[in-house]
Amino acid sequence: MQKLPKAVRQLVEKFERLPGIGPRSAQRLVFYLLHNPTTELEDFADKLLALKRDTVMCAKCHNVAESNPCSICADANRQTNSICVVEQPLDLLALEKSGRYHGLYHVLHGSIAPLNNIGPDQLYLRDLLKRLGGVTELILATNPTMEGEATALYIKEMITTSNLSNKDQIAITRIGHGLPIGADIEYADGVTLARALEGRRQI
Repeated sequence: MQKLPKAVRQLVEKFERLPGIGPRSAQRLVFYLLHNPTTELEDFADKLLALKRDTVMCAKCHNVAESNPCSICADANRQTNSICVVEQPLDLLALEKSGRYHGLYHVLHGSIAPLNNIGPDQLYLRDLLKRLGGVTELILATNPTMEGEATALYIKEMITTSNLSNKDQIAITRIGHGLPIGADIEYADGVTLARALEGRRQI
């Protein structure tokens, strides 16, 4: 059996590391790129490098952005008394598309998942406590999965047992179940997300 050229094999291995990409899909992607003009590949490589070069993490909400603070945190028209906690930047983007929420966000970059060795210390949880001064509502918009529910309960307990002077004035709500159990926020449509925001409840 003929072996693939080294350059092809190496790129296939890189693609296989991406989520949702198996060996056959990785091979198809590599051979697709192989048939593209060199200028297209150079532009593709430059865009990959720009992914790290031209993005920063917002020091306030930990969203991926072009500037620090991000455009949402820097927007004087946002409601600063409300913070919506999400797992990933894509969840923030999906909620923004619903057009129903006008407060601030806090991106955890994951959820508590002991089986994957992801605990509270691997997430931006402690930074959330520093942002709760003057906040009257904290919306927990983690995904409706076992990990998302566990993370939401952890946040509630973390605030309840904290030394925050205003913790009794903070309404902790959970995003409504307009989303099906087991689904990810980033794949939901705007109407479903709008209903989920409207149907949030206190926990």
